[in-house]
Amino acid sequence: MSADDESRAGGETRRPLLRWHPDTLETLNAQPERYSPIVSTSRLKSLRYALAGWLYMLRYQKNTRIQAFASILVFLVGLWLGIAPHDWAILVVIITMNWMAEFINAALEAAVNLASPNLHPMARVGKDVGAAAVLLTSVSAVVVGALIIGPPLLARIEPWLIEVLQR
Repeated sequence: MSADDESRAGGETRRPLLRWHPDTLETLNAQPERYSPIVSTSRLKSLRYALAGWLYMLRYQKNTRIQAFASILVFLVGLWLGIAPHDWAILVVIITMNWMAEFINAALEAAVNLASPNLHPMARVGKDVGAAAVLLTSVSAVVVGALIIGPPLLARIEPWLIEVLQR
């Protein structure tokens, strides 16, 4: 019999498998309705808030409008080329990541502007790092898009290019 078996047999209680750290408990016990003026009470309201955020981005963020145009263009070219389902999956994930980076950056900028109306060096760092995340995501989206769409696009337009260049 092991020492653990002996201690259980002696009537001692078992130690819980998982003990929460006090910091974790503090986070789990926070009640958002006590701290936030806007707490969604239904899934439909949550959807409306999300749609409002998306429309805000399209209305006030120039880069988001460019991104919408690029997303639609990639979608149309993908349909025209008849790309494979797994390529569609990759494109959808990378385009979604790009949209998410832009949305998170805008939320970060709004929170920083609210918290630090005066230009503070750390506020600038936060905003610049958020912008860098968007840049990184955008560059990776262009590379992935070129790798997926480039070869079939070149194959499709190659006869036309050769004809144009031979004139």
